[in-house]
Amino acid sequence: MEIVTSLFDFVLHVDRYLETFVSSYGLWVYALLFLVIFVETGVVIMPFLPGDSLLFVVGAMCGLGLMSYPLSIALLLAAAVLGNQSNYTLGRYFGPRVFKWENSRLFNKAAFERAHDFYERYGGITIVAARFMPFVRTFAPFVAGVAKMSRSRFTFFDVTGGALWVIGIITVGYFFGNIAFVKAHLDKIIWAMIFIPGLLVLLGSWRARRKGK
Repeated sequence: MEIVTSLFDFVLHVDRYLETFVSSYGLWVYALLFLVIFVETGVVIMPFLPGDSLLFVVGAMCGLGLMSYPLSIALLLAAAVLGNQSNYTLGRYFGPRVFKWENSRLFNKAAFERAHDFYERYGGITIVAARFMPFVRTFAPFVAGVAKMSRSRFTFFDVTGGALWVIGIITVGYFFGNIAFVKAHLDKIIWAMIFIPGLLVLLGSWRARRKGK
């Protein structure tokens, strides 16, 4: 329970933790940030790490001159792209093994064919849009690998989505992260960045179910 509480505190007050780390360890902060973004996007069991909020705070710190804007973008874009590639590779490797469970309700040949068909039709926009959706962005590349979306097509949308996500949010943080109102309500903004995309996903799923019926 204490670990969960500490994790929530880190997510909601990532600005304080990051500023302390920068003042204490200097350039090592870039290695830490690379690791966090890589793990959040590249390890399917780690979707709870801060992604959007971390990028926003990095941008704000760049705006204060505490971190390098071009270096942050270059390293974190590399982490985001490589993380997705890792997750995709895991899906490609484990997918054929998982979908051999013919007696499973979720992991069977029919489910695989549905996933494959979906990613053939909507895989590109899914990979790009998922970048801006906590939890979803961790699972989307894994499922793309399971569904055997082609590596070249996946890589194109991986890089496109990663660039929009990393450059976009860091830049927003750079220009707006140090405004007094934003700093005073940063915890609420972080909650909004977590829950609003999640609600949109649930709404889309509910509408799809209704349409299917």
